[in-house]
Amino acid sequence: MVLSPKVVAPALQLAFIAGAAVLVYSFVAVAREAETRRQCSAICTLHPNYAGADRRLPDFALKDMKGLEISSASLRGKVVVLNFWTKTCGPCLQEMPEIAELAKILRPKTDVALLTVSTDDGPADIADTLKSVLREEPPFPVLFDPDSRVVLAKFGTHLFPETWIIDKRGVVRARFDGAREWSSSAVVEFVDDLRAGGYCAVEVREGKVSSSGESARTCDLLAGGSPDEE
Repeated sequence: MVLSPKVVAPALQLAFIAGAAVLVYSFVAVAREAETRRQCSAICTLHPNYAGADRRLPDFALKDMKGLEISSASLRGKVVVLNFWTKTCGPCLQEMPEIAELAKILRPKTDVALLTVSTDDGPADIADTLKSVLREEPPFPVLFDPDSRVVLAKFGTHLFPETWIIDKRGVVRARFDGAREWSSSAVVEFVDDLRAGGYCAVEVREGKVSSSGESARTCDLLAGGSPDEE
């Protein structure tokens, strides 16, 4: 039996359309996966202790080494890297040269602010420590919170060092507990992603991915496990 051209032509058209749809879907899926991997590669390989979008930078105002007040309001519209430390914390002093190097790398990026907050008494209390550790003037602002009215009361930080990274809208995107290699390319990439308004839609709690979906699966693959506890 020979099928009529009137029957064959529509069937071929339908097959062609179906095949094209499959190709388009496959292309979109691959492109979406590639974009998710791009957005998540930095944050997932950095192993944050917290990542998400349900916390915001709390209001605060603290004085720096020169007695000038710096407030959270003055940081709006910038990506913020905020490091908490104290001079009696060994890992804090160990990572400080890395913090200084990151500050130098980020310095040309005018939409980024890197600050540290010390819970020591004031400039005189840490002057010798900074000189010994950095061997130069700190290339970042040092704020003081001797009563921990901001560090503990507003951020909940009681173990040091601890570093928070906040996007331009004031959303806390990541928190890192313990010393890290802050001058790494992954850190700079993560900051640049936030500068461009991008983010990885993954939730991390206590160092483990707690969300589901494509970003979470991608993060699990990229992370390859959690870092050792500090």
